[in-house]
Amino acid sequence: MQETTSWQDAAALERYQMISPLLDPDLDDAKRIQLRREIASKNGLSERTISRYEKGYRENAFAGLRPMNRKMRRSSRLPDNWDEIVGQAIILKREVPRRSARQIIKILEIEGWAGPGVIKQSTLRRYLFKAGLGVKQMRRYAEARETSSRRFCRLHRMELVQCDVKYGPDIRTKDGKLIHTYLSSLIDDHSRYILHSEFYDNKSASIVEDSVHKAILQHGKFDCGYTDNGKEYISTQLVKSCARLGIRLLRAKPRRGESKGKIEKFHQVCDSFISEIRIAKVHTLEELNRRWKVFLDQDYQKDPHDGIREYYESMDVNVPEEGISPLQEWNRDSREVVFIDAGVVGEAFLHHENRVIDPAGCFSFNGFMYEASTALAGARVEISYDPLDTSLITVNYQGMEPIRAKRVTISPYAQKKPPVPVAMTDAVPETSRFLDALEKRYKEENRMAADAISFVSYRKKEEANHV
Repeated sequence: MQETTSWQDAAALERYQMISPLLDPDLDDAKRIQLRREIASKNGLSERTISRYEKGYRENAFAGLRPMNRKMRRSSRLPDNWDEIVGQAIILKREVPRRSARQIIKILEIEGWAGPGVIKQSTLRRYLFKAGLGVKQMRRYAEARETSSRRFCRLHRMELVQCDVKYGPDIRTKDGKLIHTYLSSLIDDHSRYILHSEFYDNKSASIVEDSVHKAILQHGKFDCGYTDNGKEYISTQLVKSCARLGIRLLRAKPRRGESKGKIEKFHQVCDSFISEIRIAKVHTLEELNRRWKVFLDQDYQKDPHDGIREYYESMDVNVPEEGISPLQEWNRDSREVVFIDAGVVGEAFLHHENRVIDPAGCFSFNGFMYEASTALAGARVEISYDPLDTSLITVNYQGMEPIRAKRVTISPYAQKKPPVPVAMTDAVPETSRFLDALEKRYKEENRMAADAISFVSYRKKEEANHV
């Protein structure tokens, strides 16, 4: 009994610390509603739960915050292998303390420990609490958001897109080189759907241009982009590229991070992935982005989003009990997506500079020599190029067809470098079971889709033979 009482008191104290700002008698109703939403968001709870805690305290003081006295006995509704499930859940929680009960349940379901819907989050949390793991949850992003920024939402997809760059995980290659990574992302303001998100090995303006370029190719043109005042977003090239495609760029006011609340909220999801990838021992940028793509597809895009629910409930619109995911909200929007020819988009994002062709028909760019044509010797030409791929550069000169200039191959003796020492390999290979589980389901879904297409083709062939 003493153990149960201590558990109740600890939970009551935690709840009191959450709601204590709401007990200020000088708060007006509007401020109390706003503060309640901020507390709910910060602690990963619903506003209804916070209201219930507040009501319990006002009616029964501290005792009203104690949870019900539940005996930790096996319920007949729990599966026969429940002890094994709890053991695996404890291992998963210890591997990555940031893992939520929802993520742990998803891993266990994908790995086959339990069927979908068998494990309830509330039940698993109680058993994790008993194991001493319930209170060791990392705090979420603590920056408060104003009510207006949380409720504000464009009516349709692609009306407004929020963009931002976030520091990613450091990865070490097998030869011992350390790579600092940066995540450039674009999120649709209405649906919270991620248009493009990719890790890069630098934080230059070119990575923003590349991610915006790819987002437009994949999902079409958006009306307006909303960014902060970072140097990568105020580059003249990005403004020109978007202007050529009819896209406006707006910038947030300094020190007003809450105005980009949707992309900042998404960065909390990124933190969850980074916690997982640190134990997966990724050695290349390509592998990091492949894992990230699977994570987005299987976790974020398809999971119910609290922000979408809050938006519709603020307008008194009923939301399904299972919630609405960013992918569902994106697909059900009535606004048509406007695609632009890939050549037009590519041309809009090319960089342009002037160069003088030397007597040998070559020109210098970024420390390399490129061969154009001896017919242009001495001429001042315009070059256009993709900053992320400068292996080929287009040379333009009035009255001539564009020339594709390639890098001049230099003698291998001039490029010879001292050998790089071989780094020691990891003693014990490690991986992230959460990311592996998501990838397993991702491959199964693709295989099932391919099998379905093959079956349809087989039936059509059989029907044709019978005719």
